[in-house]
Amino acid sequence: MASSPAALVPSSLAKSVTSPATLTLANVAYEKKGAVAYVTVNRPKVLNALSRATWADLRTAFEDARDDAAVRGVILTGAGDKAFVAGADISELAQATVLEAERFARFGLEVLDLIENLGKPVIAAINGFALGGGCELAMACTGRIAVDRAKFGQPEVKLGVMPGGGGTQRLPRLVGKGRALMLILSGEIISAQEAWRIGLVNEIVPAPELIERAEAILQSFASNAPIAVKLSLEAVNKGLETSQSEGLLLEAAYFALCAATEDKDEGTSAFLEKRVPWFRGQ
Repeated sequence: MASSPAALVPSSLAKSVTSPATLTLANVAYEKKGAVAYVTVNRPKVLNALSRATWADLRTAFEDARDDAAVRGVILTGAGDKAFVAGADISELAQATVLEAERFARFGLEVLDLIENLGKPVIAAINGFALGGGCELAMACTGRIAVDRAKFGQPEVKLGVMPGGGGTQRLPRLVGKGRALMLILSGEIISAQEAWRIGLVNEIVPAPELIERAEAILQSFASNAPIAVKLSLEAVNKGLETSQSEGLLLEAAYFALCAATEDKDEGTSAFLEKRVPWFRGQ
């Protein structure tokens, strides 16, 4: 039985098939076009600062993207041309008690874990400041592309606190312990060019091409077998949390799961027959 065009995702990423968002959120704009979900932190007057309500809206949007089989990837960005996300909402932070701060941090970490382990690639399209929680939000994504005016940093120590959204854990894994400590302990804000040099950013692109480039990256992923993409993401994420030997065993197990799929049969047949594969995610 043939699958629907949106499920198969032809080379156009099914852009002609628009699946309207079913969610209206106060702090996040959410839209689905074909196989791509677009999540935009939408508080430009406060540089898209992350309030409790904004974290909750992000969770709702990403849960919808995760559960929608037609969505094959997500683009995360910020509204306006100044900020991706400039950090936490300081007015809330200033009033938080010890218990409130811990609950707030844990909730944010749950949302970031959802993004990192969505089972679908998420590209952060960084259009300006990505500081504190904004940098942490970007680091939870599969990949990061930025405009040349973007700025990055974990300046929490300048406010008398420390990173609370995974900055002390994801940043060292991306750029190395020494570089991460220099950024975290100094609170230094770095340019997009420096972020690219140290491996925090994958690409720097002209501002008018930011979303288009993110779409192209997702297209390159979506042309491949969906189950293989999902299990590759999971193998990398879980493997980083364990020893290499345990990670290799996990990889072998996931490889075997892929070998049992119809997509493996289709992919190997297409290769031998010198044609384009038609993956169904089965």
